[in-house]
Amino acid sequence: MSTLNLSGTLHFFKLIFNPSLCLPHATISTFNQLPIPLSNAIFAQGSKDGAVARRADIRAVVLDKDNCFARAGENSVFDDYKSHFSLLLQTYPPAQSKLLIVSNSAGTSSGDPSSREANQLELNTGVPVLLHGTKKPGCGTEIMEFFRKHPESGVTHASQVAVVGDRLFTDVMLANTMGAYGVWVEDGVRREQGVVSEEF
Repeated sequence: MSTLNLSGTLHFFKLIFNPSLCLPHATISTFNQLPIPLSNAIFAQGSKDGAVARRADIRAVVLDKDNCFARAGENSVFDDYKSHFSLLLQTYPPAQSKLLIVSNSAGTSSGDPSSREANQLELNTGVPVLLHGTKKPGCGTEIMEFFRKHPESGVTHASQVAVVGDRLFTDVMLANTMGAYGVWVEDGVRREQGVVSEEF
């Protein structure tokens, strides 16, 4: 069931003053194009023209679910992406809290109050799902609290996190407002499969 995203509405007004909040640091077509490790494709913020660019120190990855690695409304990895998802698991082991799913459907107090969807998603993927009260793009504090509670992730600052998702105004804006790196999955789940990313 779809619920009002008050966080998204409030953050929309920030775009009036700072439109760059919805600009990604990297863009890929589908999940299968996600560079692993992500540090290979993202350069550190603040790199200046003419200076030697240094790669970002990405220690953990936050994944959106719907139209990113799964069909909208489904709680399992899309078949075409299973191999690449396995590589992501090996590179950013969930057991070390280096991979986290943050969805505006599974795991939200408004859309999934019993955590049934989150529990099923976690069971199917082997990746922890953040239980959060504020929807994206406003849950950056809750994400960083997760990493603070799991020092084994190695994350000490938001700049060590990459957020991967199909929506500019939720996933990418979340990354930018919390000081992380945003990777935009432009086409979402493959077009020929009949599911395409929708911005609103």
